[in-house]
Amino acid sequence: MASYQGLKSLAIFVLALAFCMQATQGKISCEDLKKESCAFAISSSSKRCVLEKHVRRTGDEIYSCRTSEIEAEKLKDWIETDECIKACGLDRNVLGISSDSLLDSHFTQKLCSTQCYGGCPNIVDLYFNLAAGEGVYLPKLCEAKAGNARREMTEMKSSGYVAPGPDSSVKTVTFTVAPAMAPY
Repeated sequence: MASYQGLKSLAIFVLALAFCMQATQGKISCEDLKKESCAFAISSSSKRCVLEKHVRRTGDEIYSCRTSEIEAEKLKDWIETDECIKACGLDRNVLGISSDSLLDSHFTQKLCSTQCYGGCPNIVDLYFNLAAGEGVYLPKLCEAKAGNARREMTEMKSSGYVAPGPDSSVKTVTFTVAPAMAPY
């Protein structure tokens, strides 16, 4: 009877261990990723990973991978492939996450390419959200890329606000500014 209890306990222990291993297997924690796989990765909690650089007092540069507050929609446990990095014109050593690259016409050309836009959902999701934060709809930006991308970029750079043009019915007003007095 004692051996039956021992065997039963062992079986429960093995099942519990197998369950724990299955639960942790394949889970990505940004803090555990190396520099070479950090940028454009997504953790198991659907948070995007960002590469950060710290400079020590000695001048040595130390890179670390951190979890950002930016959440990926419908994606998790993802390390971007080298093929997508290349197809989308990205660099694995990029620090942080920024929409600045959307202003570069060479980058948007790669991002909107069939290889990237059609085959790299993680990167498209990231830049879709970054573009939306700038008031730009990425599919429209890619459509404009085929036509007049310069206009679309200017609208994004200015957050879509365009100053009204000159109106002949408006009179010119000149202001005279008095010299400022120094405070005492």
